[in-house]
Amino acid sequence: MDRENLLFDVVILGCGPAGLQAAVHAARAKVGVAVLGRMQKSSLYKAHIENYCCMDTTLAGQEILEQGKKQAERFGARFFDQDVLDLDREEDGRFRARLEAGQDILGSSLILAMGISRNRLNVPGEKEFIGKGVSYCVDCDANFYRNQRVVVAGDESAACSGALRLLLTSSEVHMVFSVLDVSENLRVQVESSGIQRHPGRKIKAIQGGAGVESVLLDNGETIECSGVFIELGAKGALELASKLDVTLDPETMKFIAANRKQETSVPGVYAAGDICGPPWQMAKAVGEGCVAGLEAATYAKRRRTKNE
Repeated sequence: MDRENLLFDVVILGCGPAGLQAAVHAARAKVGVAVLGRMQKSSLYKAHIENYCCMDTTLAGQEILEQGKKQAERFGARFFDQDVLDLDREEDGRFRARLEAGQDILGSSLILAMGISRNRLNVPGEKEFIGKGVSYCVDCDANFYRNQRVVVAGDESAACSGALRLLLTSSEVHMVFSVLDVSENLRVQVESSGIQRHPGRKIKAIQGGAGVESVLLDNGETIECSGVFIELGAKGALELASKLDVTLDPETMKFIAANRKQETSVPGVYAAGDICGPPWQMAKAVGEGCVAGLEAATYAKRRRTKNE
């Protein structure tokens, strides 16, 4: 079945304060704007703010985000409440974001504002076996476990897409999850695949010697394996950005490097908010989102004029 392709000028990954502010400014610049991601996954969603300039009251994060979405929609931005599974660049220079429901969103410019991933199970053995069988990136490490038995932990799109990817290289793929929180399209792909599913379960411990040898589940069951992929939530910002060869901050290698115009090392790709590093403040995210939105809109307009 052919995928549905939707074309925009500016595509924004992330529905936190950086992504929403970028959407407001880009949409006001009269370009087509798509915002991708689930708002409830923003670190601000369950937080409260009492140190934001000109607001002499405590603000609920959920209320702030919902108002920001309405504001961006009023200026013409379109929202897609789905996780992004993959990023790529077309031969014509446009960026392609693949959504979990099967749609492909194409844009002339791209803003990365997905925040940072706090992707930890916090179980015994996890820290000890990082790099010795524990991985947080299927796209990065799948080939190290070719023809081996692996376990994927997670309830959402990153775990599902990661497990499907591992089927191409690993001899056996197990997926440990509570309840899948994904689109019907992705759920059907997982359920009709050869993935061995363990619903309603959690990993209690990761076990081994020189490397990972098994995982212990909360029902006492043991799954022998040589690799454990911890893929919680949506695909991490850095994991997606790596597909475009975006340069990271050389000091930490944890955040995306961006200049004062929020430009990354890849022309047409901008970054804003927590993904660019601390401090973890809404004021910083909003400011960077403003700049990224304006710059991304300008880039898209230049590209449109050039192609006319």
